[in-house]
Amino acid sequence: MKKILLLFFLLFFFNINAQICDTLVLKNNDIIVGEIKTMNKGILQIETDYSKDDFKVEWKYVKSIGSERVHIINLSNGNLLNGKITKIKTPNKCEITNIETQTKSIIDLSDIVRIKPVDDSFWDRLDASFDAGIKLTKAQSLQQLTVNVNLGYTAKKWYGTAMYKQIQSIQDDSEPIRRIDTDLSYVHLLPRDYFIPLSIVTLKNTEQDIDLRVVSKAGYGKYLMHSNKKYWGLAAGLSFNHERFTETTEPNKSLEMFLGSDLNLYDIGDFSIQSKVNVFPSLTESKRVRTDFSVDTKYDLPLDFFIKLSFVYNYDNKPKEGASKDDYVFQTTFGWKLD
Repeated sequence: MKKILLLFFLLFFFNINAQICDTLVLKNNDIIVGEIKTMNKGILQIETDYSKDDFKVEWKYVKSIGSERVHIINLSNGNLLNGKITKIKTPNKCEITNIETQTKSIIDLSDIVRIKPVDDSFWDRLDASFDAGIKLTKAQSLQQLTVNVNLGYTAKKWYGTAMYKQIQSIQDDSEPIRRIDTDLSYVHLLPRDYFIPLSIVTLKNTEQDIDLRVVSKAGYGKYLMHSNKKYWGLAAGLSFNHERFTETTEPNKSLEMFLGSDLNLYDIGDFSIQSKVNVFPSLTESKRVRTDFSVDTKYDLPLDFFIKLSFVYNYDNKPKEGASKDDYVFQTTFGWKLD
């Protein structure tokens, strides 16, 4: 009797564990069984019992997928589903059961943009990266330090990011150069790939005599392209610019429009490219226009390390008197990311 009870317990235990397993079938017919952590930007991450580190698989090499757990699933047409993924016989397709409506749909795997388990912990939803660069030259005793920190958090219907960048340079016979950028952003996702962006951006820049500029933005946007290979979003809205220049006592305040574009390409091997541009025509200062542009090219290395090339450009057609109209930074940094 004890043996029967023990056998029943073992069968029950293994049956429960089997039910919570997720299954991947790759295009070379390899099968991976484990727990899906996430699929985003064309990379699926899965945890298995037989590997110390999580497997990372390019989504384009997945032929079939199945999971009994509930996931948040974003589609390329902008639809957001909360459901279970069932493996079917047809290659490169799956069946998704929406737990809110109990409807079932056959979906091409290429139309799935993101997969996130509903029961993710805080750390599973968090993304972080840190990179830095140092430049030292004997000539004129040049010392330059660059530090970049990025944090991101992804929820069911929103995501938030925080960014800090600092460049500091000291050189003989020259004034010290210092530039600090920060960006705190919140994006609320809407049906059909529309979204609401909110952000607070600050800038300190000795080149343009900016002691502190604080820009608060709110708008409305849409992703014109959104797939597991790339996305491109456009947004427009209003911004409030509160800025203080060096050697001035009164701050300058202005109401602006903003027009923004965000293009991200992440299915080009180990490379990824992100380009952002924002144009700010002033509504309260006659004919004043500001422009912020940035492009980051990142090359992934083993063990989550990376090399990044960055270019940032700022333009103001009506700067403080005597200050430069524009400023640009080109930098190479080495960093590590938390996945």
